[in-house]
Amino acid sequence: MIELKNIAKTYNRGTVSEMTLFEDFNLTVKTGQFVSVVGSNGSGKTSMLNIICGSIPIDSGEVLLDGVNINRLPEYRRYKNVGRVYQNTALGSCPDMTILENMSLAENKGKPFGLTFGVNRKKANYYKELLAGLGLGLEDKLNAKMGLLSGGQRQAVSLIMATMTPIDFLILDEHTAALDPHTADVIMELTDKVVREKNLTSIMVTHNLRYAVEYGDRIIMMDKGKTILDRADGEKRTTSVNSLLDIFNKISIECGN
Repeated sequence: MIELKNIAKTYNRGTVSEMTLFEDFNLTVKTGQFVSVVGSNGSGKTSMLNIICGSIPIDSGEVLLDGVNINRLPEYRRYKNVGRVYQNTALGSCPDMTILENMSLAENKGKPFGLTFGVNRKKANYYKELLAGLGLGLEDKLNAKMGLLSGGQRQAVSLIMATMTPIDFLILDEHTAALDPHTADVIMELTDKVVREKNLTSIMVTHNLRYAVEYGDRIIMMDKGKTILDRADGEKRTTSVNSLLDIFNKISIECGN
C-alpha cells in the first residue's frame, strides 16, 4: 500500500517564482490496485510520482510504503521495492549497452556485484523467454544495442527490466506519450498483462484519457495539487472519456483559457 499523508511542497521558496503545489495532500493506494492519474500540465501528477520515488524532497508530511515511513530513505534504496518506467524512452536503460547487458544489470538491481562479471550469459535463454513474450522479435537481438531499438521496442524492454526483480510497486510516468498510437496500444496491453500477472500496486500518469478509462481499477484527476475526481471499481467502469473531457473543459474555462 502507498500512502501520502499531509504532503506539503513549495517550489522556489523565497523567490519571485515561489509556487505552492501541494498543501495537506493525501492519497492512499491499496495493495494490488492499478490507478490511472490524469490532469492538465502543472496539476502535480509527475511531482506526486517524484515524491513517492524520492526524486524530490517534501517540506512536510509522510510517505509510507506498506506502513513504513520512507521519508529519509534515499531514492536509490526506494527502488528496491519500486520499478519505474519513464516517458522518455532513453531513460531507464543504457543506450550503448546491449539488451543482454541491460537485462543483466536490471536483474542485479539491489544486489552487490563484487569482483564478478556483470553479465551472466547462462541467463541468456531466460532473457530470451522474457523477450519472446513481447511478440516483437527481440529474443533474437540480445546482442543489439538498446540505442538502436525503436522507441516502442525500448519501452517494452524497459517495462520488462523494471519488473525483473521482485517489486511491490510499479510507477508509470506517461510511458506511452512518446510512442505512435499503434505502438502505444501494444505497450499498454503489455503493461496491463505485467501488472495483473505480477499483482503489482501501480500508479500510471497519462494524458491519454482512453487509456485512463480502459485500464486499471481506479481513476484520479488532479488539478493544482488537489484531487478533484476519484472513482474506483464499478464507478470507474462507468466513467467515459467524454465525461472526463467535460471536466477538463470546465477547468479550462475557469482558468480563462
